[in-house]
Amino acid sequence: MTRRLLRLVPPGTLPVGIGLAVVGLASYVHLALAGHNLAAADYSSLSVLWSVVFTLGIGVFFPVEQEVARLVAARRTRRLPPGPVLARGAAIAAVVLGLLLLLTIGTADILTERLFDGDPAMVPALGGALAALAVAHTTRGVLSGLRRFGWYGTQLGLDGGLRIGLVAALAVTGVDSPVAYALVLVVAPLTAVALTAAPVVRTISRGPTVPWRPLLRGLTLLTVSSLLAQVVVNVGVINVRLLDPTDVATAGALLSALVLVRIPLFVFGSMQAALLPGLSTAAATGDEPAFRALLHRSLAVVTALGALGGILAALFGPWLVRALFDTPDVLGHGDFAWLSVATLAYLWAMVLGQALLARDRHHAQALAWTVGVAALVVATLPPLPVALRVELGYTVGSVVAAAVMVTLLRRHRRPPPAPTVAAPIPATTSGGTP
Repeated sequence: MTRRLLRLVPPGTLPVGIGLAVVGLASYVHLALAGHNLAAADYSSLSVLWSVVFTLGIGVFFPVEQEVARLVAARRTRRLPPGPVLARGAAIAAVVLGLLLLLTIGTADILTERLFDGDPAMVPALGGALAALAVAHTTRGVLSGLRRFGWYGTQLGLDGGLRIGLVAALAVTGVDSPVAYALVLVVAPLTAVALTAAPVVRTISRGPTVPWRPLLRGLTLLTVSSLLAQVVVNVGVINVRLLDPTDVATAGALLSALVLVRIPLFVFGSMQAALLPGLSTAAATGDEPAFRALLHRSLAVVTALGALGGILAALFGPWLVRALFDTPDVLGHGDFAWLSVATLAYLWAMVLGQALLARDRHHAQALAWTVGVAALVVATLPPLPVALRVELGYTVGSVVAAAVMVTLLRRHRRPPPAPTVAAPIPATTSGGTP
């Protein structure tokens, strides 16, 4: 049974999944030990820094990773060196990081006063953590594009393992500085990158350069898509406060419920790094059967994950949020059913978005998420109970985004390349040899 399941998911899912599991555990340990050793105000400062770092990381640096992975995978099929892609990707990440650092420096006084409880040392820690994410995501893009998923998972695992070891050392020695716990987010990922740099360094070579214009066009649209996707999945709790600022109980309960129903999204993360290069390889070689087969298998896997998670959440969700998070009894089985359907549709949109990227159709993905966000806004407007309005917004936004992506994929298909430029099919597609 396990072997059959592993054959369904893209190659590389298992090592990446193991690495992500270690990072997930590290996040819990990091925050738990910090919460036990820091004063309430200091822990609040660390929590704010954590939220800013990872929100920006997903929005701006993960698209760099995806675009580098796509281009490296496509060049590999033509036996072109990936070095020029790394150079361009690193340059873009450096420029984006520079803009973020300038913004951080320019607002240092405001950040210190309003977010970090008057501790100015948290501002450089924030900058360092953003720099670490820029380096990590750029190198992971190269590893993903080269299908070095063992190295990719190792980098994640080292990052998570180092975080656990460092925060444990801080806790044992009684360190009570929020800056020290924040610097773990700098030291751990940079050390993990250094220890897994060998296959990335070997890609540094001369070759045909990557034009700036298509790269920047694709990356800009990808960043827009990434930010809009985060709006669809994360705006619900914010909307509760906007629609009814006094309804604190629903906001807290909804956040706890989303933690449960989004577990399939975490599992999908282990597939995502392997899915895009596989689809890009099939698209670049004109192997339409392999492209469709990988896309259909991935949709089948996320459908199974979403359906199973949704059934369990609808049945046991109201009890679990009370038992695990001590939330008020304001959400019922119907609320969890809506959230589960929305999460399943969101999973479909994530997979279909990877298919659009593999066909170099960044504008189509951005259009789909734009329409999805617009649908979310419209669905949230009717004068219904606040929780239902938010749940409908998440559901309608995700369903509409996925539906638009399906339509765009069916409407435009890239023709296969001429036989003179055809390349051997790598082992990560269904036509390759394991």
